[in-house]
Amino acid sequence: MVLTTGHIIGIVSGLLLITAVGIYSGKKVKSDRDFAVGGRQASARLISGALMGTLVSGAATVGTAQLAFQFGFSAWWFTLGGGIALAVLGVFMARSFWESNVETIPQYLARTYSPAIGPISSIFTSIGMYFSMMAQILAFTALMTSMFSLHPMVAASIGLLLTLAYVFFGGVWGAGMVGTIKLTLLYISSIICGVTAYYLVGGWTGLQIHFPNHYPWWSLFGRGFSKDAAAGFSLLVGVLSTQTYVQYIVSAKSVKEARKGGLMAGVLMPPVGIAGILVGLYMRAYFPATPSTEVLPIFVINFLPPIVAGIVLSTLLITAIGGWAGLTLGIATMMTKDIYKKFFRPGASDQETLIAQRVLIFISSAIGLIFVAGNFGSLILGWSFLSMGLRGCTVLFPMLGAMFLPRLVTPKAGVVAAVLGPLTDFIWYLVFPKGLDPLYPGLAVSLLALIVVSAMSRKKETVLRESLSIR
Repeated sequence: MVLTTGHIIGIVSGLLLITAVGIYSGKKVKSDRDFAVGGRQASARLISGALMGTLVSGAATVGTAQLAFQFGFSAWWFTLGGGIALAVLGVFMARSFWESNVETIPQYLARTYSPAIGPISSIFTSIGMYFSMMAQILAFTALMTSMFSLHPMVAASIGLLLTLAYVFFGGVWGAGMVGTIKLTLLYISSIICGVTAYYLVGGWTGLQIHFPNHYPWWSLFGRGFSKDAAAGFSLLVGVLSTQTYVQYIVSAKSVKEARKGGLMAGVLMPPVGIAGILVGLYMRAYFPATPSTEVLPIFVINFLPPIVAGIVLSTLLITAIGGWAGLTLGIATMMTKDIYKKFFRPGASDQETLIAQRVLIFISSAIGLIFVAGNFGSLILGWSFLSMGLRGCTVLFPMLGAMFLPRLVTPKAGVVAAVLGPLTDFIWYLVFPKGLDPLYPGLAVSLLALIVVSAMSRKKETVLRESLSIR
């Protein structure tokens, strides 16, 4: 696996294009609101690009090929579940978020529940997003080490610099503009890789010959029904509960554009996974000794024309960087709006807040390198599924209650659910690592807490009012 001059030309061209667009997007940022929600002027195309630019990340490309190499079609759950989630976000939830005129999910929750839910949900969802960010760092590192034989920490450090160029200057504008270009390159790359792998493996006949057994290769539940159903469900609840994706929806210039952007991204996302699956199956059939994290880059380097391969590789690198950058933007926005401005600098100016967001983007990305240092080679999608579950257990049911049943839920119930849900998810993961997926008990406890505490709170309020009326 040797990079030729053609490979290098393609890689450098793609990276320079994306870096230039990311830096240029900074010209549109005049305030912290421009940075966080694009001044609420984003079109459906820009929103779609930002959504897919973040969610269709290294986990969705390198991670899908890795999982398909090991288990087959169950690797589709990331892009399939993500597509469904983005469509649901756009069609059913965009209006409520957009009309609320908030910038973060914790701010949205605080309108219905106690202000205490803001920092609680910010901290737990930020931890969940950190797990997902680690998946992006691992994917980028796998690409760089397979292409250039770099030390993993050197490769990850290069990723940090590219991440800053992607989103540090332009915020939502950078994520949207770069994401739109990336989406075009990604689709072209997916078609090239998928068609090439399908042809090399011998088409449908070749796939049947190499993988005659339905299970696990052709099953969406190749790792077991509970595990894979939870993987798909975790994408749904995780996306709906993640600051980054809601932030893009809120940046739309109208409800119509927000809905259209979410639906476009939802329809476009699932087909991307098929290309990664075909590559994974081909490499499993002919090169079963390949390190699983390097399946996709090795295929691209060896079986595509050099310049084309270089452009595809740069797209894959950008894909991993896009996910990394989008997640850090979401984390930095919550930490700035819901922690820094609320507890440390309530009177901070727009310029000071903008500086704080950029500093937090740098810090959160740098800390991510430390966390993944001992986890190179681990299952990329495993981190992503864990992340989605933790975010969902924190936010999903309190958010749905605030959105659709605001008169039935109580402030105390929202806070209790936002604390017990993620704690249950994480403790279950540590105590029963091979048992029932922690997403299920985490969500169950969150829902139960919301229902029971709301009922008890309303009953207590009723008793108190009756007591006062008697007096």
